Amino acid sequence: MDHSLEEFAAAVGVSDPVAVVGSGSRGGGPDGVRTVSAPAGIARIDAAEMVIECGAATLVDEVLDALAALGQTVSVPSGGTIGGALAAGQSDITRLGHGPLRDVLLQTHFVAASGKLTKAGGPTVKNVSGFDLCRLLVGARGTIGFFGDVILRTRPLARTSNWFVSDADPFMLLADLYRPVSMLWDGVSTWVRLDGEAGDVATAAQRHGLVTVDRPPEPPSTHRTSMPPSALVSLADQPAGSFLAEVGVGIVHHHAPLSLDPSRIPGATAIADLHRRIKEQFDPTGRMNPGIDPLGS
Repeated sequence: MDHSLEEFAAAVGVSDPVAVVGSGSRGGGPDGVRTVSAPAGIARIDAAEMVIECGAATLVDEVLDALAALGQTVSVPSGGTIGGALAAGQSDITRLGHGPLRDVLLQTHFVAASGKLTKAGGPTVKNVSGFDLCRLLVGARGTIGFFGDVILRTRPLARTSNWFVSDADPFMLLADLYRPVSMLWDGVSTWVRLDGEAGDVATAAQRHGLVTVDRPPEPPSTHRTSMPPSALVSLADQPAGSFLAEVGVGIVHHHAPLSLDPSRIPGATAIADLHRRIKEQFDPTGRMNPGIDPLGS
């Protein structure tokens, strides 16, 4: 790696406001705040155990290329750094089939607000021991700790991976298809990704009248809303094409704020209060990435 974890922790320090920065693809640090960078570089890939260890500032695309050479991949959105992706907490478009981003992180050394270098998680898939701090750190946007290095769970590359489009009801398709990897709906059309053996994918597509396409539309990046997957049916009242919803997941990408009944997104007040209390416990002086609100992001 380009510098050590101990050097990173020393740079973070113990008292003044500080922000961690990566490639800048997911936004820079707060204005007027001292910045630090995590170590970068791939330390090891254990293809047999299906794990990769790297510095948090390692580029996601570098990790994906290295894994692809071994017939593996990791379910992290492309672009930017590994640490930035984990801190943002936005799962890849394959979350329906591959699970949420927080399941990818097995272990991390992170720097706490006290300046202490701390380990969370374990280096193997079966690492259940005590409170899972890894899940707490993913999506916290660096407000309770800065990722130093990480061990990630990898997965095999699919033999065949194809996108299809359909005008069928997306919720009926979700119930009928066998383990789709991703399903996107804009109110009119539904895009489906199927992975597996070529013959199985072709048979499933033919059975459900799916038409092959090169790729789905690019999700709008202006707004992102999370709701219970069952509540996505309420989007039928939205203008067609104004959103792209991840069916079965509950994530909605949209160009403008959605006009939704607040009762469709339960527990918002309790969630905000929980985040506030966690922040107070982990960073009582508010020195880490000051001004950044994970919920507001």
